[in-house]
Amino acid sequence: MIIDDTNERMDKSIQFLVSELKKIRAGKAMPSMLDGIMVEYYGAPTPLIQVASITTPDSRTIFIKPWEKTIIQDIEKAITSSDLGLNPQNDGENIIINIPPLTEERRMILVKQIKGEGEKGKISIRSVRKESNELMKKLSNEGVSEDAEIVAIDISEDAIKDGENEIQRITDSKINRVDEIIKSKEEEITTI
Repeated sequence: MIIDDTNERMDKSIQFLVSELKKIRAGKAMPSMLDGIMVEYYGAPTPLIQVASITTPDSRTIFIKPWEKTIIQDIEKAITSSDLGLNPQNDGENIIINIPPLTEERRMILVKQIKGEGEKGKISIRSVRKESNELMKKLSNEGVSEDAEIVAIDISEDAIKDGENEIQRITDSKINRVDEIIKSKEEEITTI
């Protein structure tokens, strides 16, 4: 049960990493670039995707059509104030964002950002490993864990050691997966 929980929590760390990397643009227009944008809509911050349709007619353009024309200024303001470095243009009914090609300097900044996100993912995975190992040690000391709602009758040291080895094996595989994801995203950014 501890092993399954560990695996699941580490998978969630990887899923979060992937969602964060989608927000980093690779010089190609993608609606997912705007996933983190929140628009003030009737006094509440609302995800952009819930107040407008977002399409990409070509690889360099994002086209946003708000459901209500009254919020076009709010959408434009939200995009401009984000850290995406995008310059929206509004024609009164729609917002058009032209994605400029990435400069070499910008590519290197994005690669650093990608590596930073990857390191955060690895830290999250290692944190799960640490918590799981502590829970295993607690089981070996007490035989009962209230955290995981497990009652164990006389857990052997060998079983605990096997569990810790399995947690380390899972950790290593998840860290390797993070490295693969980061490498793939770096190639996407650095390929012209």
